[in-house]
This record gives sequence, C-alpha cells and structure tokens, in this order.
Amino acid sequence: MEAMNQKSLERVVSQRALQMGSSFPCQICVVGFLCGVCLASLFLAALTSFGSFEFNGISFSMGASSSSSPSPWNSSSDAINCKLKLKETERWFNSQRSTMETDNERVSLLHLVWGALLTESVHEEREFLLKFGLNQSSVPNAPHLENCKLSAYINMRLDTRAENESFPPWTNRKGLLDMYPASTAKEQLGSPRHRPISEGVYPPWITGSDEENYPLTRKVQRDIWVHQHPPNCWDPNVRFLVADWERLPGFGIGAQIAGMCGLLAIAINEKRVLVTNYYNRADHDGCKGSSRSSWSCYFLPETSQGCRDRAFELMDNKEALEKGIITTKDNYSSKQIWAGRAPRQPTTEINGTLIAYHRKMDRRWWRAQAVRYLMRFLTEYTCGLLNVARHAAFGKEAAKMVLTGLPREWPNVEVANNSGSDIEDFVWSSHRPWIPRPMLSMHVRMGDKACEMKVVEFEKYMLLADRIRKHFPHLNSIWLSTEMQEVVDKSKLYPHWNFYFTNVTRQVGNMTMAIYEASLGRETSTNYPLVNFLMATDSDFFIGALGSTWCFLIDGMRNTGGKVMSGYLSVNKDRFW
Repeated sequence: MEAMNQKSLERVVSQRALQMGSSFPCQICVVGFLCGVCLASLFLAALTSFGSFEFNGISFSMGASSSSSPSPWNSSSDAINCKLKLKETERWFNSQRSTMETDNERVSLLHLVWGALLTESVHEEREFLLKFGLNQSSVPNAPHLENCKLSAYINMRLDTRAENESFPPWTNRKGLLDMYPASTAKEQLGSPRHRPISEGVYPPWITGSDEENYPLTRKVQRDIWVHQHPPNCWDPNVRFLVADWERLPGFGIGAQIAGMCGLLAIAINEKRVLVTNYYNRADHDGCKGSSRSSWSCYFLPETSQGCRDRAFELMDNKEALEKGIITTKDNYSSKQIWAGRAPRQPTTEINGTLIAYHRKMDRRWWRAQAVRYLMRFLTEYTCGLLNVARHAAFGKEAAKMVLTGLPREWPNVEVANNSGSDIEDFVWSSHRPWIPRPMLSMHVRMGDKACEMKVVEFEKYMLLADRIRKHFPHLNSIWLSTEMQEVVDKSKLYPHWNFYFTNVTRQVGNMTMAIYEASLGRETSTNYPLVNFLMATDSDFFIGALGSTWCFLIDGMRNTGGKVMSGYLSVNKDRFW
C-alpha cells in the first residue's frame, strides 16, 4: 500500500508539472524539480543496493529482514520510470520551446513585412513580399500604422473650399463619412453639409467636447481659418504680413514656433493674412519640391496657395511695401511679436498647487490657439515619420496582438481581408492609429537648459509618474522624450514601467543644444523632436517642465486637443511667471 501511495504521489507530481503554464520560467522550474526527484530516487536506490553505509563512524542500516516488505525505493524499475518521465518532460519542454520560437518568428516576420510596407517604393515592397513567399492578401492590416496618402487627401479636402462653396466641406461627420453616397440625399435628413459655418459647423481638427478644450477653442479656430483664407486673395483690400521663421543662433524649434504665434496675432489684429516664408529646419533632402524650406513640408500651409502667390508678387512691388499693403517681420519690435491674451483655466499643477492665474495667462491661451492652427493638419511626410516611430516602438506588440486572431498556419494561409467595405472605407478610416493606452508622455529637458530654468533630475519626473499611476493603476506606458542619454539609461531602473522612445543618438555629457543638433544633421534634428511633440499631444497624460518653451507649446496643443481635463504635471514654473 505504501508503495502504491508513493507511486501515486509521483504520478500526481508529474501530471501537475505537465499541466503548468507554458511560460519559460515555469518550464525551467518543472524540469529542475523533476530532475531533483529523479536524482534523489537514484541516490536512494544506490544506498539500498549497498544495504548500509557509514558516516563519521556511525553506521546506518538500510537493509531489512527477508520477511520485511520491500522498500519503495529499492526497485531499479523506479529509476527507469523516472528517466522515462524526465525524457517525456524534456520532449514536452522542447515542443513548448519550439512553439515559442515559432511564435516569435511569426511576430518578427510580420513586423518586418509591415516595415517593408512603409517604403515609398512599390517595387521594393513587392520584392520583399516575394522573398518570403507572401502576397498582399496574406498580410493583415497594421493597426498602429496610418494610411498617409488617404489622410493627406482628407486633410487637403478639409482645408480647401469646396467647388462653388464658400467654405470647406466641414460637417458633423468625421473622416470620409460625408462622402458616403447615401449622404448626398441631404434633403431627407436636413443634413448640415452645406450650411454656412456661422450656423454652428466648426473645423474638424478640434477633438473632444468644448469642456475638454480651452474656452472658445472651436470658434477661435474657425475664425482664424476664415481670416487666413479670404475668398479672393487678389482683392485690393486684402493685405499681407510675410515673415521668415526665426533663424537667430540659440533659437530652438519651440522658440521659432512661439515667435510665429506672435506674428499671427499681429496679422489678425492688423487684418492681414500671415504668409510664412523660409523655414530653415525644412531645408533638407527629406522635404521635396516646393515644400523644401517651407513649413508646408510638415503641416498644411497657414493660408491658401493663391494668397501665398499674391503675397510674394507684392513683395517685389515697392509701392505695395511703401503703402503698407504688405509688411514683413522687420516692421515690428520684439515686444510686439511676443504678446497674447487668454482666459483663465486652472488645470496645471506645480508643487501640489493648481495654478489659477499668472501674469502670462493671456499669452498662454493665445499661443495654444495659434500653435493648434499652425499644426492643424499633418502632411503625408509627417504622417510617414510618425508611422516609422510607432512601428519601431510598438510594432512588435501590435504584431503579437494581431497574430492572436490569425490561424497558426499563417503566413502559409491567406488572411480574410474585408478592406473595401463601406464601414472600413467611410467609418473606420477616421480612427487614430493604435498605441498602447493609457500612455504617459514625459519630456525631460536638461543639458544647457539650466541657464534658463531650474533643471530637475529624472527621479522627480518619475515621482510624478507614480502619482498619476496611483490614481490610474492601469497606466504602465511612458513615451520618453529627452536629448540626454543619461535619462534613457536611468529609465532601466524602473522595470515596472514600459518606456518607449525614438531611436536617435543622444547627448553624453554637457554640450549646447546647437552643437548637439549640428551633430545630428538638420533633417534628424528637426524630424525627431516633431515626432516627440506630436506623440506628446496625443498621449493621455503629460509630465514636463513649463520653464521649457517646448513643454509650454505641448501644453497648448493638448489644451486645444481635448486634453484639458487630463491636467499637466510640471516639475517647475515657466521662468516668466
């Protein structure tokens, strides 16, 4: 009976081990445990065969009289059974490891295929698919990637007056839904498709409710667009302000944008159309054709092409300059450029206290409206930059997620693809690309910024992150934006957070931002900050330093992008407050 109980115990242990999870650590533990059981069995069996052994002069008898019941450990068959069980477990372990390796290979393959689809060359895309024996129909949709050509088409359509209409096709419908054939019968439902903007249809680039944005955001964005897009740019009453983007040494992207926000305020106050000219940060090979050296490389232009053409024509007209029909940045003082107004909206916290008022509140509100307008629509180029960044950061997670819904035989089977259906073309096409949510964006500004504001160590940023997670315990993802390699290295000390960041060379030691940007080259030093900026505006939460103009502008974009009630945790005050 005792022998039977012992064998039952071994069976229970073995079966329980075989039923354990398929995770790698569990498999190691199972194999280790069973190896220990088998070694103990063999060791005791060996002792039994000798009958007795002596240790430090003390004799231990392991034998029994011939009439005694046999020991449960003295049978050599137990050792053989144990070896068989070990081999069986090893086979199971190897099969599980093989499955894991196969799954990892499928994830890597899908990640690579999606990456190949990001190329602009159709020929390269086809070659890559043929290399792996794939075709377009066997590749599932990438949830984290945006159809940039479609988005660029929609954006341009929503920024251009419809034919024979006074305004763009702004409706209460998102994306391409207003183009659905059934929506043409607007008489049936009293569709607002062609109502004048004054009746309540607002620009589509504002998301969230009015309560989730700065006061009057929708109305202000509509009014700015109308001001910047006169029906007839050749009307003698239309006047212009033409301005290059700031190029003074030491001016970062944030300072350039802030300066242009001030010039937009001046243009509106003087009833002029602002026309931006040379943008040095777009003067690189990534910006093609007429978009080179222009803001329009990254975002849709601030005014129509007709107004731009008319303004540049007047720039060559001496009389127009003398009469003030056209002005330039040189006509205004620095004090005039750096000004603005704003209502009070206390959703920013510093040192545990909500900031309800400070002496630059008006400027904060205006810059938020101005930067939102200037960045209202992305170009295809900027959309592509975001696709590359999301794919590098989240691509493998997206692949694992998608593969759970595909047959295990993939990629040897085709994927049912319903693209082309009405709901995908007209409804789902407006959905934002997938990212791990909720997402916290964190901009850690250090380096030479110490000469302008109080610089705070990374640890304090993480304390604020932990504060947010206490209230939102499902938060575990951080998009980390920083120029310092030291900060990226320190992020490894927080294994309970998932950190994501752009793959770019960062500063080691102290150097000025100008030297650092020069080391990266103009294209990289412009592209990666803009990607970080846009990721920050789309994230669910944000931690930054309001002493940084860059963080100041991010805050403005978030407060006009439906994120007012997400709040803003800052490690310091703006240096002018």
